[in-house]
Amino acid sequence: MKKPTKTAPKPWTLPHFREWISELVLDDGSKWKLEPFQEAFIKDLFAGFLEAWFILPEGSGKTTLVAGLALYHCEFKASASVPVAASSRDQAEILYGQAEGLVLRTPRLAKIFKCLPGYRRIICKLNRSRIQVWAADERTGDGVIPTLAITEELHRHRDLKLYRTWRGKVKKRGGQIIAISTAGEPGSEFEQTRTRMRESGHDVTRETCFTRAAAETTIIHDWAVPEKADVEDLAVVKAANPFSGVTIASLREDRASATMTLDHWSRFKCNRPTRSVQSAITEAEWAAAATDVRIPEGEPIAVGVDSAWKWDCFAIVPLWVRDAKFRLLGPAAILVPPRDGTSLHPDEPKKALRAIHERNPIHTVVMDMTRAEEVAAFCRDELGAEVIDHSQGNAQAALDFERFMDALRVGWIRHTGDAGLARHVLNAVARELPDKKAKFERPAATRQNRDRFAQEARVIDALDAAAMVHSEAAIEMAGQEEESWADSSVTDR
Repeated sequence: MKKPTKTAPKPWTLPHFREWISELVLDDGSKWKLEPFQEAFIKDLFAGFLEAWFILPEGSGKTTLVAGLALYHCEFKASASVPVAASSRDQAEILYGQAEGLVLRTPRLAKIFKCLPGYRRIICKLNRSRIQVWAADERTGDGVIPTLAITEELHRHRDLKLYRTWRGKVKKRGGQIIAISTAGEPGSEFEQTRTRMRESGHDVTRETCFTRAAAETTIIHDWAVPEKADVEDLAVVKAANPFSGVTIASLREDRASATMTLDHWSRFKCNRPTRSVQSAITEAEWAAAATDVRIPEGEPIAVGVDSAWKWDCFAIVPLWVRDAKFRLLGPAAILVPPRDGTSLHPDEPKKALRAIHERNPIHTVVMDMTRAEEVAAFCRDELGAEVIDHSQGNAQAALDFERFMDALRVGWIRHTGDAGLARHVLNAVARELPDKKAKFERPAATRQNRDRFAQEARVIDALDAAAMVHSEAAIEMAGQEEESWADSSVTDR
C-alpha cells in the first residue's frame, strides 16, 4: 500500500515559516530554530492583525527576527514593499547588515535576493519585491505604500508620526505594520500607546512577566518585569527575557558590570519604562509612598497652585495633614492649555478649585500670585481661603526641595496614586544650584515644544504645586522657617 504523501505547509502559516526559516544561517554559523516566544508572535502576525507589537528586553533577537520576516514576506508576496524604519542611520545600518548577512550566508537566498548596501535595499529577483531600510522620518516615508511596514526600536523614534503614517498606508494594500521595541521613557507617546494596547484588549493573557492583549485590529506581546516585582531578582528578570541565549548566569554577569547602572538595567534588561536622565524622585521612591487612604469628604485642606497658561500645565494639588507624620497629596487637578498659542481660559482653574472646595473646604491656597492674581482673588473672595504668596525663586525652591525630599525619605509624604501627579513627579530632575543646594527642574530647558507628547515629558507643574503647599505646611508644623526630618523614624505603612 502506498504511503500517503505528506502535505507541504502553505505560506503564511507558522509551520511554513518554521520550515522556511530553518534553512537560514545565523552569524554564528548555525541554522535558525525559532523559539516558542517567537513562534507565538508569528502565529498572531499571520492571523492578520493590522498592528502587531513585539516588546522585549534588549538581546532578544528582535532585529534578526525583523530581518527574517522581511525576507520571507518579499519571497512570498509579489511586488511587496517592506519599509523598515530605524531611529537613526546607525541603527538602520545594523538592520540592513542583519538582513544582508542572512542572504549572503544562506545559499538559496543568495540566488534569489540582490543586496544593494549603498542604498540599504534588498530586492527579490523572483518578483521585484523589495526591502528598504531607512532612518525614521515621516517626511520621507510619506510616499511609501507598504505591504508590510516594520518599525524597529520604536521607543527611540522622535515620535510616532511615521508609524501613524505607515499604519494608514498599509490598509491600502491589505498590509500590516509591526513595531519591535524595548521600553521607553515614562509618559512618552510610545509608552502611552503601549499601555493602551496592554489594557484595551478584549482577549488578554497575563502571566508573571508576559502580557498578550488582542483587540479587533491590534495585538501586543509584551515581556517585562512587573511594576511591583524586584528588578534585582534575577529569576524574575530571566522570566522577562524569554530568549534562550539570556540566562541567569549571563544576567548576573551583566548586572555586576561596573558600567551597568540601575536605570539601564531596569529599562533594557527588565523592559520597564525608565528615565534616561537621573530623576529627582525615582519610580521606586514614589511607588513606596502610595497609600489606599483618601482625604475624607468634608475635611478642610490646603492646596498648592502652580499656574501656567499657554504651554505648561495649570496644576492644583490638595494636601491633607492628618498629623505631622502623615501628609497626603492628591488627587491633582491638572489643566492642560491648548498649546496652540492661545491661553487657558481663567474660568477653567476657578471651576477646578470650586469642585475641590465643594468636597473638601479649602482653607489655604499656596501660590505665586504674580502669575495668577485673578485666581488668587477668586480664592480669597469666593472660597474664603487664605492665600499665601509663595515665591518660586531659587532660594525658596531649594527650601521646598529639601523639605519635600526629607519628608518623602522618612515616609511622611503620602499620595493617592494619582497618575497625573505621578507623571509630573517622575518627570522632574534635581538641578544643583550655585550654593550646592538643589531644586526640582524640568528635564529639558526648551519650552513651547509644539509636539504635545514631548511637552508632556517635561511638565512638572503638579510637583511644584505639591512642594509649595507642603513647604508652607512644614513651616506651620515646625513653628519655624527651616525644618529637616532626616534623623526621624519612618512612619509605619
